[in-house]
Amino acid sequence: MARIPTSLLAAGGLTGGFALAQATKQRQLGGAVFAAGTLAALPRWYRTVGAGGAAALTGVTVGAMGVSHPLAKRIGAWPSVAVVSGAVALAAWAAVDRRD
Repeated sequence: MARIPTSLLAAGGLTGGFALAQATKQRQLGGAVFAAGTLAALPRWYRTVGAGGAAALTGVTVGAMGVSHPLAKRIGAWPSVAVVSGAVALAAWAAVDRRD
């Protein structure tokens, strides 16, 4: 079985987490999905780009979550999630997935 790209894991955690939080009205469930996506990507990030790179990608992912909230006030919730998920996917792809 082919490995799931880390870009999909991290971006999927953001998108899936938001969808679950919105559907259930339970933000903590969405946060758990977000964390799970990031944690699933973390070991490959570490193996491919080392501790510093993995920390930077984790920071990008957590930062994207933070940016999505004020961005949602300007462009809407789902467009905001799409923008930040795309940014996270691009960062993970550029740093890790294109090397695999």
